[in-house]
Amino acid sequence: MISRAIIDEIVARNELEDVIGRYVTLKRAGSNYNGLCPFHNEKTPSFTVFPATKSFYCFGCGAGGDVISFIMREENLDYVGALEFLAARAGITIPTDESPDDRNTVPRKRIFEMNLAAARFFRECLFDEALGGEGLRYLTENRALSTATIRRFGLGFAPNSWDALTKTLKRQGFTEDEIVAGFLGKRSEKSGRVFDLFRNRVIFPVIDTTGNVVAFGGRVMDDSKPKYLNSSDTPAFKKSRHLFALNFARKNAEERLILCEGYMDVIALHAAGFENAVATLGTAITSEQARIFAKHTGQVVICYDSDSAGQTAANKAMRLLGEVGVDVRVLKLEGAKDPDEYIKKFGADGFSRVLDQSMTGFDFRLGRILSEYNLALPDEKIKASAAVCQMIADAHSEVEREISIRKAAEQIGVSVEAMRSDTERIRKNRLREMKKKQSQDAQLAVKNFGDRINMDAAKNIRASRAEETVLGLILMDDGFRQEAATGAVGLSSEDFFTTFGRRVFDAICELERSDGGFSKAMLGQSFSADELGRIEKIEWERRALARNDREVFLAAVGALRAEASNLDKDDTFADLRRRQAALKQAKEQKK
Repeated sequence: MISRAIIDEIVARNELEDVIGRYVTLKRAGSNYNGLCPFHNEKTPSFTVFPATKSFYCFGCGAGGDVISFIMREENLDYVGALEFLAARAGITIPTDESPDDRNTVPRKRIFEMNLAAARFFRECLFDEALGGEGLRYLTENRALSTATIRRFGLGFAPNSWDALTKTLKRQGFTEDEIVAGFLGKRSEKSGRVFDLFRNRVIFPVIDTTGNVVAFGGRVMDDSKPKYLNSSDTPAFKKSRHLFALNFARKNAEERLILCEGYMDVIALHAAGFENAVATLGTAITSEQARIFAKHTGQVVICYDSDSAGQTAANKAMRLLGEVGVDVRVLKLEGAKDPDEYIKKFGADGFSRVLDQSMTGFDFRLGRILSEYNLALPDEKIKASAAVCQMIADAHSEVEREISIRKAAEQIGVSVEAMRSDTERIRKNRLREMKKKQSQDAQLAVKNFGDRINMDAAKNIRASRAEETVLGLILMDDGFRQEAATGAVGLSSEDFFTTFGRRVFDAICELERSDGGFSKAMLGQSFSADELGRIEKIEWERRALARNDREVFLAAVGALRAEASNLDKDDTFADLRRRQAALKQAKEQKK
């Protein structure tokens, strides 16, 4: 396990606002910072960084914690993985004897090292006539890429062999388990041997914005299936959180980014001088990727294939990008199915002209809807109007709705007043349904139903509220925490009703009694990112109250102990309490 001293140094050398500032555009708000939450879609900032307490909290989705838990969430890492990430960022070397040797996953750093070795292997194969001549000819002749472009993107070739890469990586010290974990190989169910996943394919390395090779995409050179093979999620990679070529495009993203469907479209655009092009990684755009766009630019031009699948994907992209406040435009290519083909036919100047003529998202969707109906027929005109009103009702801005209504009414051939009336009726119905759902959710929340973090809370509201008061106070006040840890106020984990509350209390007191004393950074050893968010919420809600003095603390302790006493007398909870005590005893014996 990584020592307390190393953890404290890692936290100290990674200022929270600096780390979060790499992912979120922060604006000062008094002594704090606000920004759009990176963990859920929003247009109004509800994400706050508190430098004084070295913590963050989102009032929209409940995510919260410190710099370690932020990286756990943002980079999809466990506690130790987040520490390793932050250590590398700060230039801190974690001693070898402190590195975990009992983790279930391969360390992130190890995957990066293996991916780099694989990328070098693929590149060497591409420029070896015997192994990759076919791949090089495909890229230079079929795709008309220059050697400079091929080298810039680190393109390579996976030879038509069952284990060429596996043997190479094993010679370099990587194990079969690491090769499988990194999605470079797969273990045969029959023989148990590991074979290469990428075979006889042109290889596209995926490089993150810090320069790490995080994954690969492989394309066949004929019409065989699957056309593309992309890395699955690994300990070092989650495809929904990356964009191909963002490592290059982010330097040219201030004005806009171009969103393409595939690797070759992006590379062709970069080669033609459009170095702000990116692509998703074999999947439709995700909400996480939409937030990445919002972080880097204010406008995205969607440049998808002209077939029905491409247009459907464009609709989803428009919705997700619109939800995070990005100005969305759509590029319609006439005479070519994709950017690569268009540039080959009409050159970079031709593409530049159509890029400047890209349509607004509304114009694109309006055209799509109207193309499905014969407006000369009254019934078809009614259906078209209804579909367009549904679309316009999605807009949050009243000005945007008004402009859209006037434009649509003119094209359909109906009155502006009629279309405005139908649109507002749809919005009122949606608002009514939303308020009904919010009311239902609020009632459940009051009773703590549906609480995935503290599932016991709904069984006794008074006890769970008393627990949160005590926990909030000992989290924020050193004196109260010391009294609780030493038993000076007669409080023990036996007085806690919920399993979550007991776990938090035990962890806080154990750290308080340790040689190093209490440190919130150490809580990540025992709790998930979601649980750390709940702990942060408990503390923040307590800090927001006017009174947090000793009288309040003693009253909360008394209320919690009284609830515990009542529960001990209640047969309904007797069995639950016995099981909780047995679990604690078993845990202590295991230690």
